[in-house]
Amino acid sequence: MATKIRLQRHGKKGKPFYHVVVADSRAPRDGKFIERIGSYNPNTNPATIILDFEKALNWLNTGAQPTDTARTLLSEEGVLYKKHLQGGVKKGAFDEAKAEELFAAWVEGKNAQVAGKKAGLASSKEETKKAALAAEAKKKADRAAAIAAKNAPVAEEVAEEEVVEAPEATEGAENTEETEG
Repeated sequence: MATKIRLQRHGKKGKPFYHVVVADSRAPRDGKFIERIGSYNPNTNPATIILDFEKALNWLNTGAQPTDTARTLLSEEGVLYKKHLQGGVKKGAFDEAKAEELFAAWVEGKNAQVAGKKAGLASSKEETKKAALAAEAKKKADRAAAIAAKNAPVAEEVAEEEVVEAPEATEGAENTEETEG
């Protein structure tokens, strides 16, 4: 019997949630399966992958073929790299201790990468929030200035009219003095 490691879709329309299952290759996508080995939620950022590492590795070693998406998920979790290292130990390229050391270094790097992505997302979210607050404060200040400008011109127009009338009166007086002299 040919077995596949594949995804089984759940969740409502537009909000998919997947179970990672081992199933007979002839079974329908959401039909009968042999064993559930994890879940995958693409709705979160970064996507949430919960996987039983040992079961997945055991099924890969027994000959189960992952689909393209399942292969990506297994690669993200390091199952395929662990299988690759086990193959190197079988061939005699290095010993088990070296393989565990390489895998531990890979896991540490992967965890740092995920933590960096989460920190980047959190900081960008904070920056977006700060920018929105600054834009809102600027809009509020502009609105307050517009209201002040709308209310202030009535008083300013009266003052401007007095200022405009006063120079005309002095100009007229100067003109009369020039004609007399």
